[in-house]
Amino acid sequence: MNRIDQRFAELKAAGRTGLIPFVTAGDPSPEGVVPLLHALVAAGADLIELGVPFSDPMADGPVIQHAGERALAKGVGLDAILAWVRAFRATDMATPVVLMGYLNPIEVHGYERFAREAAQAGVDGVLLVDCPLEEADTGAAIRAAGLCRIQLAAPTTSAARLERLCGAAEGFLYYVSFAGITGAARLSVAEIESRVGAIRARAQAPVAVGFGVRDAASAAAIAAFADAVVIGSALVQRLAGSADAAETCARAQAFLAPIRGALDARAAHAA
Repeated sequence: MNRIDQRFAELKAAGRTGLIPFVTAGDPSPEGVVPLLHALVAAGADLIELGVPFSDPMADGPVIQHAGERALAKGVGLDAILAWVRAFRATDMATPVVLMGYLNPIEVHGYERFAREAAQAGVDGVLLVDCPLEEADTGAAIRAAGLCRIQLAAPTTSAARLERLCGAAEGFLYYVSFAGITGAARLSVAEIESRVGAIRARAQAPVAVGFGVRDAASAAAIAAFADAVVIGSALVQRLAGSADAAETCARAQAFLAPIRGALDARAAHAA
């Protein structure tokens, strides 16, 4: 059982909803990445999505686009990101880390080399926005190295394709709450609940919901029917412009604390 499966098993046993924050690797500062990862865990993160900066992020809204641009301008690439994960693992062997990004940086790095080095560094899963289920062979080296290939589903996913996604899901299935880019504010909780309920009934893995989750209220609403909530743009926006690593960590903890509290309060009430 890998770290992702272990963590979701623990959450299920405790009746808790997972909290998955997303941050862009290298933003606001490369030297602050490892302290930030630890700060996220201290604030209640159950898993961490670490964004790999890319010049043409088709699924990301302006906030994450700009964070990626700032990181790229500072020379952030896969070698640095894997080194940061390795440093994080020196004192945290339990919290799952998923790299989220696009195919191009991995293709340049080399699929087999990336898979081997990512596994050695302590990465647990990879979510590639532009590598759909139909391109399974492209990610074969990633799976062969023991990393979970996290799949995406959306409101526009057809029933036939969703059936395939549910059968192939590993680690967790990431449900995009609406057809659009990250950071938009258009959550329709009733529609999401209906769709997620149908997916959870068939999926071979837990279901996490992201895109549009911005605060404690929206996270708690999603937590009523999802296995985990992902929160990215609102957090990345809060961290932008931090003066140093200490301020980045303080901002991250202040942002996540009420969200973690809302999720735990909902779990306690449900129990």
